[in-house]
Amino acid sequence: MTIDQAERDALYKIIYSRRDVRSDFTDESISDAVLSRILSAGHHAPSVGFMQPWDFILVQDEQTKQAIKQGYEQASIESAQQFLGSKRTQYQQIKLEGILEAPLGICVTCDRGRNGPVVIGRTIKPEMDLYSTVCAIQNMWLAARAENIGMGWVSIIHDEVLREVLEIPKHIEIIAYLCLGHVSQFHQKPELEEIGWLPREELSQLIHHGKWQKSKS
Repeated sequence: MTIDQAERDALYKIIYSRRDVRSDFTDESISDAVLSRILSAGHHAPSVGFMQPWDFILVQDEQTKQAIKQGYEQASIESAQQFLGSKRTQYQQIKLEGILEAPLGICVTCDRGRNGPVVIGRTIKPEMDLYSTVCAIQNMWLAARAENIGMGWVSIIHDEVLREVLEIPKHIEIIAYLCLGHVSQFHQKPELEEIGWLPREELSQLIHHGKWQKSKS
């Protein structure tokens, strides 16, 4: 199967225009067909030993979202204390989630015991199943962008909150809580870059040739 130039260019456009969406969600629901394509994209991610360790919990109930939002708010207070001075003030002013605004939440988990205790590719690096699940999330993110659906990853929340609210078994690892929905706009740049939280690193400073270089010009 050959990818032509138009298809290649479309892929790069999607990659470069992908955004971590926290605001700008509308109340328009995601159609079943679109959601199916996004989940299928996640399910077709690479996985170590082809173990496909992921599960997807779809969250639409408002009470459930409210409970997750409360967990986020508590974790955000804790997080703010880790920043100093103006960074703490700036952090407290940034909107970092769209739990209630997004029509759909998806909790992505990893079943580390799927397909038995010995899996090809995990014999030396057992954490590879976790990385495989993250690959599924990235696939979903790109597929969502291709569908003009906004997606944001809420990482400022304790796993125990999601485990209790969503009744996730103890042996299942929680990888991500995602917010998805139609949006009124996609920002030209990542929001944290727009507001000056951090600049984008220069790619040339991140490439090493042959060996890790102690200093780079």
